[in-house]
Amino acid sequence: MYKNYIGFGIAGNFAHHLDQAGEANDFINVKVDEENAPKGIFPFYVPNDKSYRGVYPLNSDTIIHPRIENGNLHMEPEVGIICEIIYDENNIVTNIIPKKFGAYNDCSIRKESAKKISEKKNWGKNTKGFSTQLIDIDKFSNGGIMDNYYIASFLKRDGEFYEYGKDSAVLTYNYFYDKLIKWIIEKLNTQKDFGPLENLKEHLKTAKYPKEMIISIGATSYTPFGENGFLEIGDEIFVVVYNKNDYNYDEIKNSIKNKNLHLKNSSVLYQKVI
Repeated sequence: MYKNYIGFGIAGNFAHHLDQAGEANDFINVKVDEENAPKGIFPFYVPNDKSYRGVYPLNSDTIIHPRIENGNLHMEPEVGIICEIIYDENNIVTNIIPKKFGAYNDCSIRKESAKKISEKKNWGKNTKGFSTQLIDIDKFSNGGIMDNYYIASFLKRDGEFYEYGKDSAVLTYNYFYDKLIKWIIEKLNTQKDFGPLENLKEHLKTAKYPKEMIISIGATSYTPFGENGFLEIGDEIFVVVYNKNDYNYDEIKNSIKNKNLHLKNSSVLYQKVI
């Protein structure tokens, strides 16, 4: 469905996530403008790329386990946003316009040997998740619809139900709304190949300057179970982006336990690990 869209993710846009994921040291030499700034942007899918980055990874119901030694697999519950990219005549990105948002699983392999963060993000088909239940963005600023949304995530294993990521308000992203958009535009135009990060202008060029992008804006922090709860074959995983005006957390948890996946004004991602 999104094979012509370029896919990017943001690293370090939620407090404590990189530490819990064991990835903080990857970015130790990456300089940021302020203490809570995200660390950078990584590609998870680049159309026309001949490497692993060019394999289309998104699926709305399945995650394929890599079945490799030390292939510790983590769910990463977050918000994914579909955006329009605006360029000038020199293919410099001048604006990003968010259109829709929904539940996203930036599923990742925790492998210490990876030189680039993107190596942990795409190991083949059906390795990422994006809900088919997307929500229109009225305005990407304070007072807009996204003010009211939270991210929750759960895992079901052998009949037991676990809370995976901490229930988190979308507004608690370190960078959000106008500050996030300005930062994304800057990184798309200026980020270099350094440490775990890559030259994003080259990826846009490879993708023939696509007009549409999916960007996942950062995973929540984990519960104690989620921090060390690597995915296993047979697991059922759930990411829910819900409106606090319609549901509280306990109502969401009970609905998901009962496999009620069609919730008012919500985006639900349900995947099985195979």
